[in-house]
Formats: sequence, C-alpha cells, structure tokens
Amino acid sequence: MNLGQLKQLRTTAFMTGLLASAITISACQQQQEPEPSLEDSINAEESVPMSADPADPSDTVVETDDASLNEVEDDTVANVNTGLTQMTYLCSPELKVEATYKDETNQVVIGTDKGTVTLAQTNEGSNPEVFEVASAMDGGEGFTQWRVAHEERETGVMRTAGADESNVNTYECKTNK
Repeated sequence: MNLGQLKQLRTTAFMTGLLASAITISACQQQQEPEPSLEDSINAEESVPMSADPADPSDTVVETDDASLNEVEDDTVANVNTGLTQMTYLCSPELKVEATYKDETNQVVIGTDKGTVTLAQTNEGSNPEVFEVASAMDGGEGFTQWRVAHEERETGVMRTAGADESNVNTYECKTNK
C-alpha cells in the first residue's frame, strides 16, 4: 500500500466513524411524541369493565286498589293535641327545664338533664298551679314538686329530693322568652 491509499483509507475510516457516532447519538436522543389530537381521542375506543350482575330495575309499582274504610279504620289512630303548651325555663341554680302542660288531664311533663317525670296537679287553683309526683327526677325514690305562677306561667319553682327527703333541691325558674 502506498502512502496515498493509506491517507484515503484513514479519511474513509474517520468519516465512517464520525457518521456512526452521529447515528448513535441521534438514536439515543429522546424525541417528543406528537400529542394526540381530538380526532384520535374520539376514535379511540375505551374499554369499560362490565359486571355480571343485572342492573337494578327502575320500574315503579303503583298500587291502584283502594283499601276499604273498614281496613283503614283498624290501622289508623288519630290524636289531636289540643290543650298542650310547651315552655322552656331557665332556672337558678343552673338548670334548663322543658315543661309540657296537658291542660285537659291536669298534668305537666317536666324534662331536665337529670330525667323526665310526669306530675299531676294537686290543687284547684290556677295561681299558683301545684303539680306533684312521688318520685325523684331520675325516676328513683323521692319526690318532685312544680309550682308555676301567673296566668302565662312565667315563673316556676321546682323542689326535688331523692331517697333522703330531708335533702331537698330547690330551683327558681323563669320562662326563656
């Protein structure tokens, strides 16, 4: 081999190496993928998992048979709450009293955080009205008394005791208007 061919071979080898390097480098570079267009999204079919269970029926059943009066009257109970008055009192020492007056039966239902009792009226007067029951507020042994004054039942006094009736708790109450 002569010197001219050797230079030409060296140039060819150099150029081939350079071309191979360029191809390798371009192959390793990350290229951006084109973003999917709206048409591609529309044409793509999405797979939706299916259940083997049947769908719930959406049919509405309407009963058209009218019940007779005899069938209805056995199942129907109507209460008319006339003569009921509900009032809230704030008492000292601190106590909240919910009172439901049943004027027709001369009773009052007293509810507190200590319990609920139904008291019967023990006097004929209307000022003060006196209600009593032979049990404590928690339903145990003792007594509870409720005295309410004024025509509007604006103020009240509650006395209650447990089994030890000598230890009486007294609360002075006013309506929460």
